[in-house]
Amino acid sequence: MITVITGAGAGIGAASALDLARRGHQIVLVGRTPEKLRAVADRAEQAGGSRPDTLVADFSSLDQVRRLAADLLARYERIDVLINNAGVMTPDRRTTVDGNEWMMQVNHLAPFLLTNLLHDRLAASSARVVTTSSRAGKSGRLDPADLSRERRRWNGWLQYGDSKQANALFTVSLAERGLAATCLHPGVLKTSFAEGTFFMKLVWLLPGMGEPPEAGAERVVHLATHPDGVDHPGRYFVKNAPARVPERMSDPALAAALWDASLAATGLAAS
Repeated sequence: MITVITGAGAGIGAASALDLARRGHQIVLVGRTPEKLRAVADRAEQAGGSRPDTLVADFSSLDQVRRLAADLLARYERIDVLINNAGVMTPDRRTTVDGNEWMMQVNHLAPFLLTNLLHDRLAASSARVVTTSSRAGKSGRLDPADLSRERRRWNGWLQYGDSKQANALFTVSLAERGLAATCLHPGVLKTSFAEGTFFMKLVWLLPGMGEPPEAGAERVVHLATHPDGVDHPGRYFVKNAPARVPERMSDPALAAALWDASLAATGLAAS
């Protein structure tokens, strides 16, 4: 099994890589920082016996995502699992080199672009696509005509919720296009995610509020390996079970509008 994991340099991605390496998967680690990827590759090699490949890409640049897709297509005749795990949160408004709001690009537009560029290879491999969403998506008020929140009140957590809602809607659209696509809430985890925010300070300080990254990784790995990852296309999972979500996380019409807006934002032709 050839499994590509984005955001693999730390946290859920790194823990998922170690778990899958132990299960015998051929892992491809994708992340922003070469040093972190090498450290994870060292641990995965010890865990699984073979050394994972590493590819560097910063999802705040769509050109780097395009290069990543080209590299993956050139190296691997098949891809069995794509885990779209890279994600960020910041309370401050930032804009990428492509002119998009940072969280929306890294959390949604970049994996949208990557998955679409790999689509034919994924379909030919009967691949699974697992995307790390969040319960924050339930509070999202995604507007496909205003993905960067240029015309609405700015709030970092609201925009993060929009991007995680986008993950769920993207999963709906991928399933409609025939891919075994699922997404999940990994849990509230003690990682460096959203570092410095009041919420994450509470997660680290209050007993029982947060789980270790391995708990989230186990939920990712479940969808990458268990029949659930094929039997429930388009669904959102919580603790390894399909879960009900607000209509705004599952509405096919909203998913279609988001798909069209994402095509335009990433420069892809309509499909």
